Amino acid sequence: MLTRTADATGPGTGLLASLGAWTWPGTTPDGQQVAHLLLAHRLGRTSHDTPDAIEARMRHLAQSLGGLAQAEDPVPDTLGTLVAVGSRSLLKFPGARWGLTLPAHPQWTQLVHDHGRAALILGLDPLAQWADAPRIDAYLDAALARGRLLFGFARTPRTA
Repeated sequence: MLTRTADATGPGTGLLASLGAWTWPGTTPDGQQVAHLLLAHRLGRTSHDTPDAIEARMRHLAQSLGGLAQAEDPVPDTLGTLVAVGSRSLLKFPGARWGLTLPAHPQWTQLVHDHGRAALILGLDPLAQWADAPRIDAYLDAALARGRLLFGFARTPRTA
């Protein structure tokens, strides 16, 4: 028999299952190479997935990561941890039993390995799981203009 020893404080399985994740290599405003990671809620599948409910879930996720910044603020390190599992990457959330498997191209994975972090972008509005690069660019442009993106850095585990 399994016994729960502590309540989970991080995002629940339902929230993690509702997330879409996109990764790509890119550059920072000062021209440095950086791995990018976008998290957005998938389009609503039930009547409970209203825009307000989706935004509340995404803001809860941002809080569980230790708080994320608006575009004009300094970008903080989050409590999210990027872990390599074989050829796959996983984003682990503090207090959550499960992590989120990330789509990762070898160039993205190499940037995470070399720099020990990825720029985490959290969208407050839903995005279709099947979104391709042009749709993601349009989503990012529109969400940035409306202040609907939050930012942070997810890091790899520190080694002694």
